[in-house]
Amino acid sequence: MASSLAARRLLSHAAAARRVLSCASPVPSSPSFRRLATDASPPTPLPPPPLQPTVDPPKSEGASSSDGAGAGGAYQAGHGAATGSRRPGGAGYEEEQEKVLRASLLHVPRMGWSESAMIQGARDVGVSPAIVGAFPRKEAALVEFFMDDCLQQLIDRVDAGEGEQLKNLILSERLSRLVQLRLEMQAPYISKWPQALSIQSQPANVSTSLKQRAVLVDEFWHAAGDGGSDIDWYVKRTVLGGIYSTSELYMLTDNSPEFRDTWTFVSRRIKDALDLGKSFKEVTYLAEAMGAGMGGSIQGVLNKVFQK
Repeated sequence: MASSLAARRLLSHAAAARRVLSCASPVPSSPSFRRLATDASPPTPLPPPPLQPTVDPPKSEGASSSDGAGAGGAYQAGHGAATGSRRPGGAGYEEEQEKVLRASLLHVPRMGWSESAMIQGARDVGVSPAIVGAFPRKEAALVEFFMDDCLQQLIDRVDAGEGEQLKNLILSERLSRLVQLRLEMQAPYISKWPQALSIQSQPANVSTSLKQRAVLVDEFWHAAGDGGSDIDWYVKRTVLGGIYSTSELYMLTDNSPEFRDTWTFVSRRIKDALDLGKSFKEVTYLAEAMGAGMGGSIQGVLNKVFQK
């Protein structure tokens, strides 16, 4: 009995050992098997799925857009160009607006500072006229662009060599030359400039217009070599601002060849203004001129100015 029990225990232990070994045995991994696994050619990759049209998520106003190609990636082929839809914001969009405004200036002498000129400008540069609707103050945006562009042209001319020539002149001549350079840029638009003054005088636009003129006058003095920061700084800029505004109005009625009478008027006024005894008189001109350009009667103020 004891021997049979011992024999069964031995058989049971042997069977258990076989089960353990069979479970623990790894998958055969002979050298030939590994070689097959590494030498075999990789499976041919499946072709990528066809591209699906994507829809851009809506963007808040003013957000920049850097995706897409051409025109800032704003127009989607077969979609934006066909429908005229345009996402506001983004550097590309601002560049297109600038192109439209610059092209619009070519039509101002015929169409005035108007939405019609802007629509024609958009067509000239291959942009949907719908972009004009993105300008909240359409005609004002065109006038303000012109003012900023003229200021940049003036700065560029001074930096390009005009500044060196100015150094050979006395102060009154330097200022006269700078004012003349700036007013000459308005010559092609002189017949429509009263309309521009009227647009600038509107309540929604007058603040920007005054700031642009202040920056322009500051540039005149800077280019003329003035770096003062005392109380005279304000007086000189106020005086020159008045001279610029009255000269701008004088130019509207000047029929002399190439506005020669206007340049004589500018030179005389600046020479007089540099006489400190006449500064207060010139400040009076400023008030009258700004009243004309910013909401008053142009002809009425011209009469007052030329009666002085």
